[in-house]
Amino acid sequence: MTAIAVRSLAAIMTALAILGFLGTPTALAQLERSRCADCHFANPYTEPAREHLHRWSLSPHQRAGVGCDSCHGGDPNTFESLQAHRGVLSSVDPSSPVHRGRLPATCGACHTGPYVNFQASRHHELLGQGDRRVPTCSTCHGSVDGRLLSPRGLESQCAECHGPDGVEPRPGRAADARLLLEGVANVRESLEAARRLIERVRDEDRRRTLEAAYLDAEVPVTEARRAGHRFVFDRLEERLDTAQARTADLLSELVNPSP
Repeated sequence: MTAIAVRSLAAIMTALAILGFLGTPTALAQLERSRCADCHFANPYTEPAREHLHRWSLSPHQRAGVGCDSCHGGDPNTFESLQAHRGVLSSVDPSSPVHRGRLPATCGACHTGPYVNFQASRHHELLGQGDRRVPTCSTCHGSVDGRLLSPRGLESQCAECHGPDGVEPRPGRAADARLLLEGVANVRESLEAARRLIERVRDEDRRRTLEAAYLDAEVPVTEARRAGHRFVFDRLEERLDTAQARTADLLSELVNPSP
């Protein structure tokens, strides 16, 4: 970080302190969480790329207070460059927490369920063997975005290995992945619509019954997600069919209540 950038950040913090902004624990916590990003935004000529920072700044990770050090290591409590980057390793270093082979364990520190299920997959086994072609967390969720690929994006990603010209051709595999992800997205959208309708029900007994039906429909969606992280598509499809049927029944009851 340049001396000018350091002085600028110091001046900003001083001004905020004078204005009383730093007087609240929340404000202090926000500054602490963003200190690494503040330095890198102030000095655009260093890694990581500006696009990487922008994606983080708009991500669920940023909103949850998960800063750079949570995955990369280092000391987020200083603006001194050498101290701040102590212990930080390049992503190409096999010892780095963000190396593709170690990334599932790093993400799994917070995302325990998906990590446990991914460990049961053939992809995880191949990843542990050093196969660079298999997906890891960032393949489907982005490096810092915490998002999920669109159904067509997932189809394209799967086709790289399982398409007709891939290293492990499996006819229809990529298209099936797209259709299943579209199905999960549609069920989630329908369940969200059902949830909003349930909130409007004034009769407490009926609302409790509908809430129980909502939870009953939500369970197979969760199970479908687990199967997706294992890449067990037969199980995913079966759970999705159950979720679709239960959601349809729930919406029908909301629109046309039983006498």
